[in-house]
Amino acid sequence: MSRIGNNPVAIPEGVTVDIKDNVVTVKGKLGELTQEISDVSVKVEDGNVTVTRPSEAKDHRAKHGLYRALINNMITGVSQGFTKELELVGVGYRASNQGQKLDLAIGFSHNIVMDIAPEVKVETVTEKGKNPIVKLSSYDKQLVGQVAAKIRSFRKPEPYKGKGIKFVGEQIRRKAGKSA
Repeated sequence: MSRIGNNPVAIPEGVTVDIKDNVVTVKGKLGELTQEISDVSVKVEDGNVTVTRPSEAKDHRAKHGLYRALINNMITGVSQGFTKELELVGVGYRASNQGQKLDLAIGFSHNIVMDIAPEVKVETVTEKGKNPIVKLSSYDKQLVGQVAAKIRSFRKPEPYKGKGIKFVGEQIRRKAGKSA
């Protein structure tokens, strides 16, 4: 029994959900998202979206909770949006952006310039005495996570000094260095 899959998803005001030929389309004030659905049935009734599975087969049980969570993320995304914040920890680490181009100085011999997808809004915050922060926001949760993971992969946090690019609030497991 899927506890998540059985919960109905409430549709807030200003959001429309359309289902045609196993494709769920969600439109809201921030944008429009589509998701192809297979092996489960989706219904919109009384301002709620319900996902039901045809049988107790392992594949159907696995996709029941998955598609319910994806639809919930789509509805949350087009109504409120998602935000990820990355923190650059290290001496001389800097971040700046011109439009959709993110410029990172993270200890290499050259700066890394990355083009960010147009659906994702990028913003950099630099305050004196604090680490630079890169804020990513969009209505597509998967895309925000993918872009954030790509930025983090340029310089992952290392366990000895904690230098690198980390998510705000992420705990880095620290190791003791050489003992003399």
